[in-house]
Amino acid sequence: MIRYTAIIGLLLLSACTPRVEIMVPDKPITVNLNVKVDHEIRVRVDNELEQLFEQEQDLF
Repeated sequence: MIRYTAIIGLLLLSACTPRVEIMVPDKPITVNLNVKVDHEIRVRVDNELEQLFEQEQDLF
């Protein structure tokens, strides 16, 4: 009787083992980069200001 209980207990415990699955995604991984580029505009403004200061020396 103890043997049957032990076997049934082992079967029940073996059914509760955790299972981990690693799956490959169906779609490729995409990286969405929303980048605001305004460097060129600032350089233009800086250059225009420098030219203005060179032309009008007594502004400040």
